[in-house]
Formats: sequence, structure tokens, C-alpha cells
Amino acid sequence: MSFLHVEGTKIVDEEGREVVLRGAGLGGWMMMENFISGFPGCEFQIREALTEVLGNAKADFFFDKFLEHFFSEKDAEFFRSLGLNCIRIAVNYHHFEDDHNPRVLKADAFKHLDRAIAACAKHSVYTIIDLHSAPGGQSGGWHADAGMHLPMFWRHKDFQDRVVWLWKELAVRYKDNPWVAGYNLLNEPADPTPNAQGLVNLYDRLSVAIREEVKDERHIIFLDGNTFATDFTGFPDDVRDGGRWPNTAFAIHDYAVEGFPGERGENYEGTPEQVAVIKAKYQRKRNWMDERGLCVWNGEWGPVYARKEYEGDETEKTNTRREAVLRDQLAIYKEDNLSWSIWLYKDIGFQGMVYVSRETPYMQHFRDFLARKHRLAVDAWGKDDTNVKHIYAPIEALIRESVADEAYLKLYPPLWSVQERVTRISRTMLVAEFLVKEWAEMFRGMDEARLEEMAQSFSFDNCLKRKGLNRELRKNAGLDYL
Repeated sequence: MSFLHVEGTKIVDEEGREVVLRGAGLGGWMMMENFISGFPGCEFQIREALTEVLGNAKADFFFDKFLEHFFSEKDAEFFRSLGLNCIRIAVNYHHFEDDHNPRVLKADAFKHLDRAIAACAKHSVYTIIDLHSAPGGQSGGWHADAGMHLPMFWRHKDFQDRVVWLWKELAVRYKDNPWVAGYNLLNEPADPTPNAQGLVNLYDRLSVAIREEVKDERHIIFLDGNTFATDFTGFPDDVRDGGRWPNTAFAIHDYAVEGFPGERGENYEGTPEQVAVIKAKYQRKRNWMDERGLCVWNGEWGPVYARKEYEGDETEKTNTRREAVLRDQLAIYKEDNLSWSIWLYKDIGFQGMVYVSRETPYMQHFRDFLARKHRLAVDAWGKDDTNVKHIYAPIEALIRESVADEAYLKLYPPLWSVQERVTRISRTMLVAEFLVKEWAEMFRGMDEARLEEMAQSFSFDNCLKRKGLNRELRKNAGLDYL
């Protein structure tokens, strides 16, 4: 057991031995996401809706039991059995403060986070705390839990002040805990200001708060690039040798479209030319750091998988291709001795290393609802819009025909095409919003015993293991000295 720190391009322990962090993201837990546990829209929407249906006491009971069962010591034990050594824990700021009572720490703020960190430590697994959702939303994604496509976090200084306050509280709490490898300050920021000046200023403030005010110099700070952890071109040059941001690693997110629904995924055969494309995109994301001799960490990556109930006879063929993408990415990372955190540890069957059994009370109760949600493609992540694409195409066409100059169609973030922007707003936000109350109503009349059954569906004992994925992770785990 040792505090880790950055030394040049490497992460090392207190004796200078290199430690390659290989692990997964614990998403959908302290930052709930729609595709992970099956609800529509954003976490704040379903929490409000379920409170309307069940009342405060029962809704609080369900969500607390969900947190209790979703990640336990059995999960940590299984994770370590694969030889993995680090879990990135995604957290929502709502667990620590209330929007109506900002900068006041909740009484139970650390109840589940403390428990998870302790369980991981018991099994020699490091943790990285990842602020996945900030006030106002740091990006336009559902995973920022803001319910809109504009990242208002960058427009209001008070939102940013609250994040500085929160990281000071977190650093005070874990300053002396060596099993916390570090702090991932902001997940997938999408700062529209020129040269990411808002993001750079925020990172400056957070570095001062943690390093100088809390005097926590031993934990690594992990900094995502701008535009969903893909762009570092606006970052300052004086970060070389830890001058501006000491003890820092820079986080890319390296999703390969070949591992997702679409033409490139359907045609993937792992040819040298196809692997070269994946490698080139990965290299492009890390070039800025390599040119400056900085430490790179891949905070998210990984394909999604077909499900028999939706993809039918094509499931096995599709997943064979997805696992080929997984193997090819792992081989690329191995060449660079890269530290990585695959997305995702647990879900209801789309991407997780383990996933909730179809026979559990939750999956049985929501089976038809989940099938309709999939058919409508109301989740943005890994969607298959085959059944509804024709409905939204006229909106896209109207915009293209109505805008005088094609250059005006190129809005921030550039990763969102016109089609993506149209469907994000009209389908994954608007249509999803109309399904929120229906999801909540399906809990009506449940007593605490039934609510616990629903929450317990997410426990390790009620999950299945994705064998191919876990086999490849075990092969590449390295079984470090921990």
C-alpha cells in the first residue's frame, strides 16, 4: 500500500516503482445513468418523479437501497479476482450538497463513498474519485445530469465556485487515504469558451484549492481534456515538469466507433487497415501530452454489446466483432504501457463487466418498458435508431435547407453533427422526458419489502458476468505487485 504519484510520463509508488492502473468505471451508481439502470432521461428527473409517486420516505429508501446493493464488498472482491487494481468512481454533486442549500455538506454525504473506498482498499484496489456531474452541467450530455444540451456550468461563476468548494471537502476527507489514487476533477467537460479558457481557469483554481489550501500534494490530479476528454489544444504549455499543475495526469476518453452500432462496427474484421484507424485516433488524442512528456491516463473506453432480446440471431456475430475491437484496443494500450479504466463495471446488459440478470424482479417488472425505450432510441449512448430515424430526418433536412450558410451548421461541440444535435434534443431529451413519469408510476403501491427486492436486483449475487470481456481484461490485467 502506497501513495501514488506522477513522475514524468509514468505513475509510480513511493519507492519509484511504476504502477500501471488497469480497471473500470463504477458508473450508474453515485451518478445514475439511463442506459445503465433502465430509466429515461436524467437522474434528477427520476428522483423527483419517484418522490411524487412514493413520497419522500419511500423514495429515499429505494435510492439508498439501490446504492447499498449496486456496489458491495463482493463486487470489489470479484473485481480484484480479475487482477484489476483501480476503480474510477463516478459521483454526482447532488450527493454532497443540495441546490437549495449550496455549499452545505449533507449529513450522509460520504456514507456510500466511504464504504466503497474501504471495500476496494480491503481487496487492494485503488480508487479514483470522478466528479461526473457538476452544478448546471459541464457538458450537454445526460451524464452531466442537467437535462439540457447547453452546459450552463460555464456561464455561471457560482456553479464553478461550488465545484471548488466541493473538491476542497473531498480532499479534506481523503487527504490521508493512500488507497485513493487521485481525483478526476471534472468528467468530459465541454467548455465552449475560446481556447478552453474557462476550463483552464477552473483547473487553476482547483489545483490551488487542493494543493495549497487543503495541502494535499500526495494525490494525483487527473485532468480530462476539453470537448469530452478529446482536446488539449487550449491547455497551457507551462504544465511541463509539473510546473503549473503538479502531480498531474491527463485523461483522454478513447471510444472507438467500431465498437458501436453503425456501418463501421458492422464491417469490423480487425484488418491491419482497420486497426491502424483505431490506433491513429487514439494517438491523435494523446499527441499533445506526448509532445510535452506528460502522463496520459485513458479514463474511459470500451465497446457496447448486443442483447438477444433486441438483436436476436445477430447477437453472437455482433458481440464477436465487438470483442475483437476490445482486444485490438487492449493490444494498442499494452504497447504504451498505458493506464486505463474501461467503461463500464455494471449495468443492465449493454456494456458492463457484470450485468443484472433478466430474471430479477427489476428486469421482469420493466421488461416491456425497456423494450419500448430501446425501440424509441431514447438513450443517446450506443443507440440503434433504426426504427425511428425516419421520423427525425425531416427535422434535420429542414434545418439544413433553412440555414443560409453551411458554416452556421457547425456549432459547438463539433462532435455533434446536425443529425446528432437534432436527435439529442428532440429524442433523448424531449421524448425521454415524457417517459419519466411512466417509469416512476410503475413503482406505485410498492411497500418497502418490494422496493428492496427491486433494488436488490442490482446486487452482485443477482448479476451475470460477461465472460468474453472479463477474459480479455484478466489477460491484460498485469497482476501488479499490489
